[in-house]
Amino acid sequence: MEILMIFVIGVIFTVSTYLILSKSLLRVVIGVIMLGHGAHLLFLTLAGLKQGAPPLLGEEAVAYADPLPQAVVLTAIVIGFGVTAFLLVIAYRTYKVHKTDDLDQLRGSADE
Repeated sequence: MEILMIFVIGVIFTVSTYLILSKSLLRVVIGVIMLGHGAHLLFLTLAGLKQGAPPLLGEEAVAYADPLPQAVVLTAIVIGFGVTAFLLVIAYRTYKVHKTDDLDQLRGSADE
């Protein structure tokens, strides 16, 4: 299962890198979002995809799941939502002011 997840993560990183290098501001924002999700999946995969019972006191089980990687990724997802909202607001404001989302036009010319 880990090998399959590594290939999926590689595809997500490849697609996100392609989107970040595109000329549209919205595609760059989507690429950053996908890069974050790929990093979350990578962290969970490297922590180990184990099956086990939740680590509760009253439960007798053979193996327990490690809650630390899940808690770290959950915190990163919440922070990622905040960053996504901020990036979307900045992209929307840039579009409203400059009437374009093309990064070549937003860059301006050399004589400015």
